[in-house]
Order: sequence, then C-alpha cells, then structure tokens
Amino acid sequence: MKRSGLLGTVALLFPALVSAYALPGECTGVCNNSHDPSIIRRADGTYFRFSTGGKIAIHTAPSLTGPWTYRGAALPAGSSINLDGNQDLWAPDVAQVGDQYYLYYSVSTFGVQNSAIGIARSSSLDAGTWTDLGSTGVTSSTGSAYNAIDGNLINEPGTSNYFLTFGSFWNGIHRVRMTPTKTNGNVYQVAFDPNDPAMEGPTVFKYGDYYYLFFSKGTCCGYDQNRPPAGQEYRIMVCRSTSPTGPFEDRDGKSCRSGGGTLVLPSHDWVYGPGGQGVYQDPEHGPVLYYHYVDTRIGYADGQKKFGWNRIDFSSGWPVV
Repeated sequence: MKRSGLLGTVALLFPALVSAYALPGECTGVCNNSHDPSIIRRADGTYFRFSTGGKIAIHTAPSLTGPWTYRGAALPAGSSINLDGNQDLWAPDVAQVGDQYYLYYSVSTFGVQNSAIGIARSSSLDAGTWTDLGSTGVTSSTGSAYNAIDGNLINEPGTSNYFLTFGSFWNGIHRVRMTPTKTNGNVYQVAFDPNDPAMEGPTVFKYGDYYYLFFSKGTCCGYDQNRPPAGQEYRIMVCRSTSPTGPFEDRDGKSCRSGGGTLVLPSHDWVYGPGGQGVYQDPEHGPVLYYHYVDTRIGYADGQKKFGWNRIDFSSGWPVV
C-alpha cells in the first residue's frame, strides 16, 4: 500500500493517533529545575537556559538537546527592588540588544499584585557577570489594571522600537514601549478573557508576515496538592497580528481581548500542564516552542517540572508543534 493510502487507513481506524500532539524533543543532563524557561544561544554556540527559582537558575549546554549543566544563580544577592519576593525571582526573559544581554525578571508573591519587573545586564550571559539594574518602571499594586510579572521583550525588526509584553490574571496581558531598559510610553491591554482570566506568561515571536502572541492559560502549579478539573491545567495558546502593537486575533478571527486564543499545546500522553513558554529560532531545528511540563510517569510536584521543546510548523499561517 502506498504511504498516502496507509495514512488514510490509519486516520479512519485510529483518528486520535493521527491528530496526537508530538512528544517533547530530546533533553539530556539537568532537564528539571526548568520552571518558566528562557533560552538564548551565544555566538560561540553555547546555549543558556534561565529559569524561575534559585535566584534565576542558569544552565548551559552545547545543544538545545543538552547535556544541560547547572552553572549558578544569575542574581545570587536577589533583587534590589524593595518588594516581598525579591529573594525568590520569577519568570526570566533574556534578550540581546547590541553587544549586551538583558535579563527581565519578576518580583512578586503568589496571588498578589504588589509586583515589579526588574532588569539585569551582562556582556557574556555567564553566572557571576550579571549586574542588577533594578526596576524597569513596570510595577503594580492592589487595584492596578494588571499584574506586573512575566515580562517579554520584542524588537520591531529594522527599527529601534522595543516593546515589553507582560501580565498575569488581573485584566490579562498588557504591553508598553521600552528603551529597552525603562518604560517609554503608556501601558495598554493586548489580551484578556472576561470569562476566564487565568492567562499569563506572554511571548511574542515574529515569523513571516505575523507577530504571534503565545500565552499560557489555566492553573500553573501545585498539581501534587490539588489538580484542577481536566482541561483547566496549563496549556499554550496563540493569537496573531500583522502589527507588533496588535490587535491580535485567533484562528477564528476572535479578538484576543475578548477571549480569543487558538490552542497550540495542551496536556497529552504523559505530558501534563505545558506552559511558561518561549519561542526561539534555532539554527539547527528552525523555530521551536519550549516550555516546562510535568511528566506524569515521574510526579506532579513543581520541583519535578521538566524542560520540553518541539519544532513549530508555520506553513498554515498558524503554529503547529
């Protein structure tokens, strides 16, 4: 039987197998300690992975697949930002601007709005070289229209325009123009679901004619203590726009500010609660979606979350892992 005929037969008999999501790519070395990962590749070919916890843990590898090795904390003294949580930093995002690297991080405590997005700088990415610059000016407090965590920097190609996308729960995801070390404009909303505000962790990735806004939706943590109803755990969603400032819509044309969002990666097989994602143009694998998840064969604790990644196919105009 020809391959096309075989696939057609399989699709008729076992449709779930054909539509199944891809399992994570290979990961060797230290593949846990990877909550909210941020990946960047240095010019010498060394990959760096930054993650929540341990005052922003740094791991390096010669390849996206590993072996990953722990190198230390980015900010061993914590943050200079005077808020609760300044010794337990979250949600790193690393970007290169010119010959400098900038690390955006969050200072907050779970479930509150007393938050700020901080920034540190390094010329090499290595542990021991990061200088804390304090707050970016993106802050929030009780009653604010947003929560100032989960920052992600994007540059509009060919311009000096930088934007920081951020937010968690409280009126969804927002954006502000950056210098890129300080805010340089007004904050405005880019995504919100009035019926389910559990959205956070935005990442913007430019591919072809579109800017893709990826975000995590659902319950992120504490699965070993209290798992949410099926389908309400972390999952990765997307909207897109032809402009870096939006408006963003999902595949059905629904506004991302009115609950829009197209599913990219939910729980499947032994992968549970994928999220805290980033997207990276890898020189070997092409565009990849990376994230943390729990392996149900191992355990559901936050400390057991693993580093996952998949290639992305944009041929339909929408990301498919």
